[in-house]
Amino acid sequence: MTAIIQGEAGQTPVPTRLENFPITFFGVTMGVLGLGLALRAGGFAGSAVAVTVAGALVLAGLFAGYALKALRHPGHVAAEWGHPVRLAFFPAANISVLLLSLLLQDGMPGVSAVLWGIGASVQAVLTIVIVSAWISHRPFVPGMMSPAWFIPAVANVIVPLGGAHLGYHEVSWYFFSVGLVFWLILLTLVFNRLIFHDPLPGKLRPTLVILIAPPALGFIAWIELTGGGLDPAARFLFNTGLFFAALVAVQVPALLRLPFAMSFWALSFPLAALTTASFRYAALSGSGAYRMAGLVLLVLLIGTIAALSVRTIRAAMAGEICQPE
Repeated sequence: MTAIIQGEAGQTPVPTRLENFPITFFGVTMGVLGLGLALRAGGFAGSAVAVTVAGALVLAGLFAGYALKALRHPGHVAAEWGHPVRLAFFPAANISVLLLSLLLQDGMPGVSAVLWGIGASVQAVLTIVIVSAWISHRPFVPGMMSPAWFIPAVANVIVPLGGAHLGYHEVSWYFFSVGLVFWLILLTLVFNRLIFHDPLPGKLRPTLVILIAPPALGFIAWIELTGGGLDPAARFLFNTGLFFAALVAVQVPALLRLPFAMSFWALSFPLAALTTASFRYAALSGSGAYRMAGLVLLVLLIGTIAALSVRTIRAAMAGEICQPE
């Protein structure tokens, strides 16, 4: 199926093909729903509800689009599964379901529990399948490695955020353990690739921001599982997230000089995770400084998602997305 998207003024309309609808689009819903969690953690419940509704609608649209692609072009879905970078984005769709379940905990607890059960079950299967694909006889080389490979590990760390709330502590510890182990393994591999091999291609350079997400989410999961205290492990995870945020901040000026690509949405969810972690750390420590840091990060997050949304709409109107690479 081919849909014609009107280009910008003076340009010829560019055909956008359904078979080019990428799994990476689910990074958008991760960012939007992550903003909802950050708003809720900061005490802005009304705004969080509005963002949750918007995120749920976008998520439904993306699932519908990708399901239609799977029905009409299964070969293209299989090609994405075989792609060394896009393979890691399949859990992004499931992460969005898990994030939505967290946002619905208070208003729709029954729906939240169902979504968490679906998300946890799918994640358990995806982890085994993806790790099996990694260690199979595929011709992976170090140059294919990028921080996007953290996404399956991040997904496992998100599961305990809802599982602990629902009382599934043993299951939550399982997912937390798997996520933490693979974060450490992949962290070593990613830094080996960044230090000893060629620089990341331009479109993948925004994924450097993903380095922030695992320790920030690990901190939130840890305090959920252990009862909410700032013990040494919690402080270690939170401060590791701060270090990676500082490391990534140094790279931001260079990232902003790159041409826009949908991979820039990788900036949104890790920033949302750190914002939420900062609010939680402030609440537990009673620190006004961390509360202020959370507010600054929240403003930055809102500005980032607004800018990404505008740029994405402009790119869609110009026919620059859903194109073959």
